[in-house]
Amino acid sequence: MVFIALVIGAYLLASIPFGVLISRKAARLDITSAGSGNIGATNVAREVGLKWGIITLVVDTLKGFIPVALAHSLLGCSAEILEALKGIVGLSALLGHQFSIYNRFRGGKGIATCLGVFLAISPLSCLFSGIIFLTLVSLWRYISLGSLVAALTMPIWLYLLGHSTPLTVISVIISLLITLLHRENIKRLIQGNERRWQRREVTVIDQPHGIGPHRSKTRL
Repeated sequence: MVFIALVIGAYLLASIPFGVLISRKAARLDITSAGSGNIGATNVAREVGLKWGIITLVVDTLKGFIPVALAHSLLGCSAEILEALKGIVGLSALLGHQFSIYNRFRGGKGIATCLGVFLAISPLSCLFSGIIFLTLVSLWRYISLGSLVAALTMPIWLYLLGHSTPLTVISVIISLLITLLHRENIKRLIQGNERRWQRREVTVIDQPHGIGPHRSKTRL
């Protein structure tokens, strides 16, 4: 019963579309109609601001971390079975984020939630995938490419670090789900028109000491 409650709770928690709520509160913006239309941290950062993108990243990561951490604390069973059960709870959280019951079964692509799931299971695997993500983004500035490769390499690290076969299989399913929801990004990457991450120049209007408006540019 505890396991079933965790699976259902993970889905319902992860279904909360924090990107939508944060964008609406911070900028009165419908993030689903802005930029890429995605409710994840990258689109929020681009369209609302870096600070709000980071906040979205943190809460979307917690969607995956909290249920799996609770499963680790509450489920008493052998190590291999526990890993499999934590993987199932994590998969439920990912499905909640990607197919939100509160948002007409539409959601984000799942990278941050996936990060939270595996931070609770294998922080070292997350470190390896994180290095790959940062390396690819620093070289080519494609967030989608870095995210995809990081997600696809996660099962490799889990296998090499000796985690259980059921968990590795579940991680493959998670990676394939993330890849499926990145299919438009993959098409754009192949066509060469995927949007790169870059700093934007924003015009700021200053009006010091009663003097007329002065326009200056700052980089975000």
